[in-house]
Amino acid sequence: MIFLKLLRESYVFAMHELMVNKTRTILTLLGIAIGIFSIISVLTVFDSLERSMRKGIDSLGSNVLFIQKYPWIMSSEFKWWKYYQRPQPSMKDLREIQKRSTASDGSAIFVDVTRTVHYQNNRIESVPVLAITHDFGRIMPMEISNGRYFTPIESASGKNVIIIGSDIAENLFNVLDPVGRKVKVFSQKLEVIGVLKKEGEDLFGNSSDNQVIIPMNFARTVIDIKKIQTTIVVRAKPQVSNAELIDELTGIMRSVRKLKPSAENDFAINETDIISQSFDQLFGVIALVGWIIGGFSLIVGGFGIANIMFVSVRERTNIIGIQKSIGAKNFFILIQFLFEAVILSMIGGGVGLLLVFIGTSVGSSVLGFEIILTWNKILIGLCTSSFIGIIAGYVPALMASRLDPVEAMRMSA
Repeated sequence: MIFLKLLRESYVFAMHELMVNKTRTILTLLGIAIGIFSIISVLTVFDSLERSMRKGIDSLGSNVLFIQKYPWIMSSEFKWWKYYQRPQPSMKDLREIQKRSTASDGSAIFVDVTRTVHYQNNRIESVPVLAITHDFGRIMPMEISNGRYFTPIESASGKNVIIIGSDIAENLFNVLDPVGRKVKVFSQKLEVIGVLKKEGEDLFGNSSDNQVIIPMNFARTVIDIKKIQTTIVVRAKPQVSNAELIDELTGIMRSVRKLKPSAENDFAINETDIISQSFDQLFGVIALVGWIIGGFSLIVGGFGIANIMFVSVRERTNIIGIQKSIGAKNFFILIQFLFEAVILSMIGGGVGLLLVFIGTSVGSSVLGFEIILTWNKILIGLCTSSFIGIIAGYVPALMASRLDPVEAMRMSA
């Protein structure tokens, strides 16, 4: 009961300061509001960016490895000419992996090129064409909204069939059902057997909506894949770690390519964890910058809160004297003024969070990118503003608690 009464009195005094000294208090709380807005808005935006990026990375599969010519992360000793001379992963490499690997749950190879896709008088230029071997659909799952995936016979024989993205289907066929109709790619007619489910773009600008997919063995009849960058994807079995699979694949690839024990690998095995670690470092730096920028505003706001509290102590010297003369302890006076400082600071923090919420709503609708103010960011904002209130109000509250009751009443007389 005493605690609630103390909290109520502190709230009343804080509201009194807001009403009596509107201009001074608003300008002071503006510093807290801007500081909280700066920090939480930066954390919120980049938290949303990170969430979207991780969603895109996770879609690749955390247990999927990519055997390629180049590593995703270049070291400080990067020598481009050595990487340039490396051979591309080949169908032979894939066959040996499929034959020898015991730690993998499946493997496939793919290449991507851009071509023009025709249907009657309609055409779309620079369409990404993904050529895949059959197990690709199991390793990198794709949702088909209409039609079906390639059969093993279609993949093995290189039949002229094609799966198209939802945007391609809409632009080429409009309201017509694409399945069963034929489009022209590579100057060849291919039968549409499936349409991918619409998914939209990820943060990297990638989307399956505007691409088409064909069997690798068909692609080999119309393009020279030896001159195109190829990638072998390998998924680890359940309970098999990426490190174990990397060790096995490294041994297989070195054996297939007949590398001497002292020779360097002439291939790279990439995993999505590499990208995640890079983003962790990037977002850590960005969050630090956000705290530094917002910190200056919070310091200014903290000095403003302290100024208000010093004025409040001076104006209520008589009340403090009366409270102490009837038995109020120093601790009671200290807590009373600290609560008042915290409440004032939290009001400023609340305004800052309200601005962030409005900004996220506007930003999401304008940018078309989902920005979410999460509860943990709200909690961080309130805790930060409370901490600033405690720091800023401690000295004035301590000064008020140490006032002599007789001197306090004499000073106010």
